[in-house]
Amino acid sequence: MLTKKDQRIRRSGQTRKRIAIQRVARLTVYRTNLHIYASVISDDGSRVLASASTLEADLRKELAGESKAAGKGGNVAAATAVGKRIAEKAKAAGVERVAFDRAGFAYHGRVKALAEAAREGGLQF
Repeated sequence: MLTKKDQRIRRSGQTRKRIAIQRVARLTVYRTNLHIYASVISDDGSRVLASASTLEADLRKELAGESKAAGKGGNVAAATAVGKRIAEKAKAAGVERVAFDRAGFAYHGRVKALAEAAREGGLQF
């Protein structure tokens, strides 16, 4: 029987196989209870073109003003801020189109908020 983590890794593998065929950069998301991370990875997977997370000092200061829980980065407001930040950085790196890689996480809550914020920031996927 597969553990919860093993199931997520299996789902992420299936997604990455499908994305590899598309030959576009991928926006990958990883979340923990306290933080959320996003990276734009080149189409061949060789390098990270842009990254953003709730661990960045200026983003933490921005989130700390909202509430104590928001300072941790484990909520939808923090995910939205990371989505906007990753879109800005990706466009600065010359990336407009990406494939969204949710890394096996369900598309709701923080993952969905990050994706929608990245779309509003100008990324197409």
